Amino acid sequence: MKLANYLLIFIFLISTSSLSENPTGFLAWKNDFRKIALENNISENTFDKVMANIKFLPNVIKYDRYQPEFYEDTKTYISKRTSSKKVSKGVDFYKKNTNLINTVENLYNIEKELLLALMGIETNFGTYVGKMDILSSLATLSFDKRRSEFFSSELIILLRLIENKQIDYKTLYGSWAGAFGFFQFMPSTMKNYAIDYDKNSYIDLKNNNDAYASAANYLNKIGWKESEPCFYKIELSNEIPKKYLNVSAKKLHNKKNLEYFRKYILNDDVLDKQFDSLTSSIITPDKDIIPDAENLSPAYIVFDNYEIILQWNRSLRFSLAVCTLKEKFENAL
Repeated sequence: MKLANYLLIFIFLISTSSLSENPTGFLAWKNDFRKIALENNISENTFDKVMANIKFLPNVIKYDRYQPEFYEDTKTYISKRTSSKKVSKGVDFYKKNTNLINTVENLYNIEKELLLALMGIETNFGTYVGKMDILSSLATLSFDKRRSEFFSSELIILLRLIENKQIDYKTLYGSWAGAFGFFQFMPSTMKNYAIDYDKNSYIDLKNNNDAYASAANYLNKIGWKESEPCFYKIELSNEIPKKYLNVSAKKLHNKKNLEYFRKYILNDDVLDKQFDSLTSSIITPDKDIIPDAENLSPAYIVFDNYEIILQWNRSLRFSLAVCTLKEKFENAL
Protein backbone atom coordinates (compact mmCIF):
# COMPACT_ATOMS: atom_id res chain seq x y z
CA MET A 1 0.00 0.00 0.00
CA LYS A 2 1.29 3.44 -0.87
CA LEU A 3 2.42 5.86 1.82
CA ALA A 4 -0.39 8.20 0.80
CA ASN A 5 -2.95 5.56 1.71
CA TYR A 6 -1.44 5.06 5.17
CA LEU A 7 -1.52 8.81 5.70
CA LEU A 8 -5.16 8.87 4.59
CA ILE A 9 -6.07 6.24 7.18
CA PHE A 10 -4.15 8.05 9.93
CA ILE A 11 -5.74 11.42 9.18
CA PHE A 12 -9.20 9.83 9.03
CA LEU A 13 -8.80 8.04 12.36
CA ILE A 14 -7.88 11.33 14.02
CA SER A 15 -10.71 13.23 12.34
CA THR A 16 -13.38 10.69 13.31
CA SER A 17 -12.26 9.99 16.86
CA SER A 18 -14.24 12.94 18.17
CA LEU A 19 -17.46 11.42 16.82
CA SER A 20 -17.15 8.43 19.12
CA GLU A 21 -16.79 10.77 22.04
CA ASN A 22 -20.01 12.67 21.32
CA PRO A 23 -22.87 10.48 22.62
CA THR A 24 -24.87 13.59 23.47
CA GLY A 25 -25.16 14.49 19.81
CA PHE A 26 -26.26 10.97 18.93
CA LEU A 27 -28.91 10.92 21.66
CA ALA A 28 -30.26 14.23 20.35
CA TRP A 29 -30.35 12.76 16.86
CA LYS A 30 -32.28 9.73 18.19
CA ASN A 31 -34.91 11.96 19.78
CA ASP A 32 -35.29 13.94 16.55
CA PHE A 33 -35.41 10.79 14.47
CA ARG A 34 -38.15 9.37 16.70
CA LYS A 35 -40.37 12.29 15.66
CA ILE A 36 -39.61 11.61 12.00
CA ALA A 37 -40.40 7.92 12.42
CA LEU A 38 -43.75 8.65 14.06
CA GLU A 39 -44.58 11.08 11.25
CA ASN A 40 -43.90 8.19 8.87
CA ASN A 41 -46.47 6.01 10.64
CA ILE A 42 -44.04 3.98 12.73
CA SER A 43 -45.78 3.29 16.03
CA GLU A 44 -44.35 4.49 19.32
CA ASN A 45 -44.33 0.91 20.56
CA THR A 46 -42.27 -0.34 17.60
CA PHE A 47 -39.78 2.51 17.71
CA ASP A 48 -39.24 2.40 21.46
CA LYS A 49 -38.86 -1.38 21.54
CA VAL A 50 -36.64 -1.74 18.48
CA MET A 51 -34.48 1.33 18.96
CA ALA A 52 -34.06 1.03 22.73
CA ASN A 53 -30.53 -0.31 22.59
CA ILE A 54 -29.08 1.27 19.46
CA LYS A 55 -25.60 2.72 19.78
CA PHE A 56 -23.32 5.01 17.86
CA LEU A 57 -20.72 2.76 16.19
CA PRO A 58 -17.54 4.72 15.36
CA ASN A 59 -16.13 1.81 13.35
CA VAL A 60 -19.03 2.13 10.93
CA ILE A 61 -17.85 5.63 10.00
CA LYS A 62 -14.32 4.34 9.51
CA TYR A 63 -15.53 1.54 7.22
CA ASP A 64 -17.64 3.99 5.25
CA ARG A 65 -14.72 6.30 4.59
CA TYR A 66 -12.22 3.61 3.70
CA GLN A 67 -13.94 1.02 1.53
CA PRO A 68 -11.82 -1.27 -0.71
CA GLU A 69 -13.56 0.25 -3.74
CA PHE A 70 -11.89 3.54 -2.82
CA TYR A 71 -8.29 2.37 -2.79
CA GLU A 72 -7.72 -1.08 -4.35
CA ASP A 73 -6.66 -1.06 -7.99
CA THR A 74 -8.80 -3.10 -10.36
CA LYS A 75 -6.44 -6.07 -10.73
CA THR A 76 -6.05 -6.45 -6.96
CA TYR A 77 -9.75 -6.00 -6.28
CA ILE A 78 -10.84 -8.60 -8.84
CA SER A 79 -8.17 -11.19 -8.04
CA LYS A 80 -9.04 -11.13 -4.32
CA ARG A 81 -12.68 -11.89 -5.03
CA THR A 82 -12.46 -14.40 -7.89
CA SER A 83 -9.83 -16.87 -6.70
CA SER A 84 -9.77 -20.55 -7.60
CA LYS A 85 -10.64 -21.27 -3.95
CA LYS A 86 -13.77 -19.14 -4.32
CA VAL A 87 -14.73 -21.01 -7.50
CA SER A 88 -14.23 -24.40 -5.84
CA LYS A 89 -16.36 -23.39 -2.88
CA GLY A 90 -19.08 -22.17 -5.22
CA VAL A 91 -19.08 -25.41 -7.18
CA ASP A 92 -19.44 -27.36 -3.93
CA PHE A 93 -22.30 -25.10 -2.86
CA TYR A 94 -24.01 -25.68 -6.21
CA LYS A 95 -23.70 -29.46 -5.89
CA LYS A 96 -25.36 -29.33 -2.47
CA ASN A 97 -28.19 -27.06 -3.68
CA THR A 98 -28.58 -28.09 -7.33
CA ASN A 99 -32.35 -28.48 -7.33
CA LEU A 100 -33.04 -25.10 -5.73
CA ILE A 101 -30.52 -23.22 -7.88
CA ASN A 102 -31.66 -24.78 -11.17
CA THR A 103 -35.34 -24.21 -10.33
CA VAL A 104 -34.74 -20.55 -9.47
CA GLU A 105 -32.68 -20.09 -12.64
CA ASN A 106 -35.52 -21.39 -14.82
CA LEU A 107 -38.23 -19.56 -12.91
CA TYR A 108 -36.63 -16.10 -13.08
CA ASN A 109 -34.39 -16.42 -16.19
CA ILE A 110 -31.29 -15.51 -14.19
CA GLU A 111 -28.19 -17.61 -14.82
CA LYS A 112 -27.10 -19.74 -11.88
CA GLU A 113 -23.52 -18.61 -12.44
CA LEU A 114 -24.50 -14.99 -11.79
CA LEU A 115 -26.29 -15.87 -8.56
CA LEU A 116 -23.33 -17.94 -7.40
CA ALA A 117 -20.98 -15.05 -8.21
CA LEU A 118 -23.02 -12.53 -6.24
CA MET A 119 -23.44 -14.81 -3.23
CA GLY A 120 -19.77 -15.72 -3.32
CA ILE A 121 -18.58 -12.13 -3.34
CA GLU A 122 -21.18 -10.79 -0.92
CA THR A 123 -21.01 -13.43 1.83
CA ASN A 124 -18.70 -16.26 0.71
CA PHE A 125 -21.75 -18.45 0.07
CA GLY A 126 -23.49 -17.55 3.29
CA THR A 127 -20.55 -18.24 5.59
CA TYR A 128 -19.94 -14.59 6.44
CA VAL A 129 -23.05 -12.43 6.60
CA GLY A 130 -21.65 -9.81 8.97
CA LYS A 131 -21.89 -9.34 12.71
CA MET A 132 -22.82 -5.67 12.97
CA ASP A 133 -26.08 -4.61 14.61
CA ILE A 134 -27.86 -3.31 11.51
CA LEU A 135 -30.16 -0.97 13.41
CA SER A 136 -27.19 0.70 15.10
CA SER A 137 -25.26 0.79 11.81
CA LEU A 138 -28.08 2.54 9.98
CA ALA A 139 -28.63 4.89 12.90
CA THR A 140 -24.93 5.78 12.93
CA LEU A 141 -24.90 6.47 9.19
CA SER A 142 -28.10 8.49 9.47
CA PHE A 143 -26.53 10.55 12.25
CA ASP A 144 -23.41 11.03 10.12
CA LYS A 145 -23.70 13.76 7.48
CA ARG A 146 -22.11 12.16 4.40
CA ARG A 147 -25.20 10.26 3.21
CA SER A 148 -27.66 10.98 5.97
CA GLU A 149 -30.74 11.25 3.75
CA PHE A 150 -30.16 7.85 2.14
CA PHE A 151 -29.53 5.98 5.39
CA SER A 152 -32.38 7.73 7.20
CA SER A 153 -34.73 6.49 4.48
CA GLU A 154 -33.33 2.97 4.76
CA LEU A 155 -33.83 3.00 8.53
CA ILE A 156 -37.47 4.11 8.18
CA ILE A 157 -38.08 1.31 5.68
CA LEU A 158 -36.51 -1.23 8.02
CA LEU A 159 -38.67 -0.05 10.92
CA ARG A 160 -41.74 -0.44 8.73
CA LEU A 161 -40.75 -3.99 7.75
CA ILE A 162 -40.36 -4.78 11.45
CA GLU A 163 -43.70 -3.20 12.31
CA ASN A 164 -45.41 -5.24 9.58
CA LYS A 165 -43.80 -8.39 11.01
CA GLN A 166 -42.00 -9.12 7.75
CA ILE A 167 -38.61 -9.12 9.48
CA ASP A 168 -37.64 -10.18 13.00
CA TYR A 169 -35.56 -7.34 14.42
CA LYS A 170 -33.73 -9.71 16.77
CA THR A 171 -32.06 -11.36 13.74
CA LEU A 172 -30.78 -8.14 12.20
CA TYR A 173 -27.04 -8.59 12.15
CA GLY A 174 -25.15 -7.94 8.94
CA SER A 175 -22.80 -5.50 7.27
CA TRP A 176 -21.59 -2.16 8.58
CA ALA A 177 -23.69 -0.46 5.86
CA GLY A 178 -26.95 -2.05 7.00
CA ALA A 179 -27.09 -4.85 4.44
CA PHE A 180 -28.55 -8.19 5.47
CA GLY A 181 -28.67 -11.84 4.48
CA PHE A 182 -26.84 -14.15 2.09
CA PHE A 183 -27.03 -11.56 -0.72
CA GLN A 184 -26.68 -8.47 1.47
CA PHE A 185 -29.97 -6.71 0.77
CA MET A 186 -30.50 -3.17 1.98
CA PRO A 187 -33.93 -2.53 3.57
CA SER A 188 -35.30 -0.87 0.41
CA THR A 189 -34.26 -3.93 -1.60
CA MET A 190 -35.92 -6.20 0.96
CA LYS A 191 -39.11 -4.15 0.70
CA ASN A 192 -39.24 -4.12 -3.09
CA TYR A 193 -37.83 -7.50 -4.10
CA ALA A 194 -37.54 -10.00 -1.23
CA ILE A 195 -40.02 -12.88 -1.46
CA ASP A 196 -41.30 -15.68 0.73
CA TYR A 197 -40.27 -18.43 -1.67
CA ASP A 198 -41.00 -21.35 0.66
CA LYS A 199 -44.43 -19.91 1.61
CA ASN A 200 -43.96 -20.03 5.38
CA SER A 201 -45.32 -16.48 5.90
CA TYR A 202 -41.87 -15.13 6.76
CA ILE A 203 -39.05 -13.78 4.62
CA ASP A 204 -35.73 -15.18 5.81
CA LEU A 205 -32.79 -13.86 3.79
CA LYS A 206 -30.42 -16.10 5.75
CA ASN A 207 -32.23 -19.13 4.33
CA ASN A 208 -31.16 -20.45 0.93
CA ASN A 209 -34.70 -20.73 -0.42
CA ASP A 210 -35.84 -17.17 0.26
CA ALA A 211 -32.40 -15.66 -0.33
CA TYR A 212 -31.81 -17.24 -3.73
CA ALA A 213 -35.29 -16.57 -5.05
CA SER A 214 -35.21 -12.99 -3.76
CA ALA A 215 -31.87 -12.30 -5.47
CA ALA A 216 -33.13 -13.76 -8.74
CA ASN A 217 -36.38 -11.80 -8.48
CA TYR A 218 -34.41 -8.59 -7.88
CA LEU A 219 -32.16 -9.11 -10.92
CA ASN A 220 -35.12 -10.06 -13.09
CA LYS A 221 -37.15 -7.01 -12.07
CA ILE A 222 -34.33 -4.51 -12.64
CA GLY A 223 -33.68 -5.83 -16.13
CA TRP A 224 -30.88 -8.40 -16.29
CA LYS A 225 -30.81 -9.85 -19.82
CA GLU A 226 -29.98 -13.55 -19.91
CA SER A 227 -27.24 -14.51 -22.39
CA GLU A 228 -26.12 -10.93 -23.08
CA PRO A 229 -22.54 -9.95 -22.18
CA CYS A 230 -21.45 -7.97 -19.18
CA PHE A 231 -18.09 -6.61 -20.39
CA TYR A 232 -14.99 -7.25 -22.49
CA LYS A 233 -11.51 -6.25 -21.43
CA ILE A 234 -10.04 -4.16 -24.24
CA GLU A 235 -6.91 -2.40 -25.43
CA LEU A 236 -7.61 1.16 -26.48
CA SER A 237 -6.08 3.22 -29.23
CA ASN A 238 -4.56 6.56 -28.29
CA GLU A 239 -6.96 8.09 -30.79
CA ILE A 240 -10.00 7.60 -28.60
CA PRO A 241 -11.48 10.93 -27.43
CA LYS A 242 -11.17 11.28 -23.66
CA LYS A 243 -14.88 12.07 -23.36
CA TYR A 244 -15.61 8.38 -23.86
CA LEU A 245 -13.55 7.28 -20.85
CA ASN A 246 -15.75 6.77 -17.77
CA VAL A 247 -14.05 6.74 -14.36
CA SER A 248 -17.07 7.14 -12.07
CA ALA A 249 -19.75 4.59 -11.22
CA LYS A 250 -22.36 7.27 -10.53
CA LYS A 251 -23.44 7.45 -14.17
CA LEU A 252 -21.88 6.14 -17.37
CA HIS A 253 -21.74 8.78 -20.10
CA ASN A 254 -21.30 8.97 -23.88
CA LYS A 255 -22.76 5.62 -24.75
CA LYS A 256 -22.58 4.21 -28.26
CA ASN A 257 -23.25 0.83 -29.80
CA LEU A 258 -20.40 -1.62 -29.81
CA GLU A 259 -19.85 -1.31 -33.54
CA TYR A 260 -19.11 2.42 -33.19
CA PHE A 261 -16.36 1.81 -30.63
CA ARG A 262 -14.57 -0.87 -32.65
CA LYS A 263 -12.39 1.69 -34.43
CA TYR A 264 -10.83 2.64 -31.06
CA ILE A 265 -10.26 -0.94 -29.86
CA LEU A 266 -6.96 -2.56 -30.83
CA ASN A 267 -8.05 -6.08 -29.91
CA ASP A 268 -11.53 -5.89 -31.42
CA ASP A 269 -11.23 -9.51 -32.53
CA VAL A 270 -12.27 -10.51 -28.98
CA LEU A 271 -15.62 -8.77 -29.45
CA ASP A 272 -18.48 -10.95 -30.68
CA LYS A 273 -20.09 -9.36 -33.75
CA GLN A 274 -23.54 -10.53 -32.69
CA PHE A 275 -23.42 -7.84 -30.00
CA ASP A 276 -22.45 -4.95 -32.30
CA SER A 277 -25.85 -3.29 -31.93
CA LEU A 278 -25.81 -3.34 -28.11
CA THR A 279 -25.46 -0.08 -26.23
CA SER A 280 -22.07 0.13 -24.57
CA SER A 281 -19.75 2.38 -22.58
CA ILE A 282 -16.02 2.41 -21.96
CA ILE A 283 -14.63 2.49 -18.43
CA THR A 284 -11.06 3.05 -17.21
CA PRO A 285 -11.62 2.29 -13.52
CA ASP A 286 -8.16 2.92 -12.06
CA LYS A 287 -7.98 6.57 -13.02
CA ASP A 288 -10.27 7.71 -10.21
CA ILE A 289 -8.13 6.22 -7.41
CA ILE A 290 -4.60 6.20 -8.80
CA PRO A 291 -3.52 9.72 -9.82
CA ASP A 292 -0.64 8.51 -12.00
CA ALA A 293 -2.55 5.62 -13.58
CA GLU A 294 -2.45 5.26 -17.33
CA ASN A 295 -5.54 6.77 -18.93
CA LEU A 296 -6.12 3.81 -21.22
CA SER A 297 -5.29 0.76 -19.12
CA PRO A 298 -6.97 -1.22 -17.80
CA ALA A 299 -10.00 -0.54 -19.98
CA TYR A 300 -13.30 -2.33 -20.46
CA ILE A 301 -16.27 -1.99 -22.74
CA VAL A 302 -19.40 -2.60 -20.70
CA PHE A 303 -23.04 -3.26 -21.53
CA ASP A 304 -26.50 -2.98 -19.97
CA ASN A 305 -25.98 -6.07 -17.81
CA TYR A 306 -22.91 -4.46 -16.27
CA GLU A 307 -25.05 -1.49 -15.29
CA ILE A 308 -27.59 -3.83 -13.71
CA ILE A 309 -24.86 -4.97 -11.32
CA LEU A 310 -24.03 -1.31 -10.68
CA GLN A 311 -27.57 -0.97 -9.35
CA TRP A 312 -26.76 -3.75 -6.91
CA ASN A 313 -23.54 -2.05 -5.78
CA ARG A 314 -22.48 1.29 -7.25
CA SER A 315 -18.83 0.33 -7.81
CA LEU A 316 -17.03 -0.16 -11.12
CA ARG A 317 -14.76 -2.80 -9.59
CA PHE A 318 -17.53 -4.70 -7.84
CA SER A 319 -19.41 -5.13 -11.12
CA LEU A 320 -16.24 -6.27 -12.89
CA ALA A 321 -15.53 -8.79 -10.13
CA VAL A 322 -19.06 -10.22 -10.22
CA CYS A 323 -19.01 -10.66 -13.98
CA THR A 324 -15.51 -12.14 -13.88
CA LEU A 325 -16.54 -14.69 -11.26
CA LYS A 326 -19.70 -15.46 -13.24
CA GLU A 327 -17.54 -16.35 -16.25
CA LYS A 328 -15.31 -18.57 -14.11
CA PHE A 329 -18.37 -20.46 -12.89
CA GLU A 330 -19.53 -20.89 -16.49
CA ASN A 331 -16.24 -22.65 -17.19
CA ALA A 332 -16.34 -24.70 -13.98
CA LEU A 333 -19.91 -26.04 -13.95
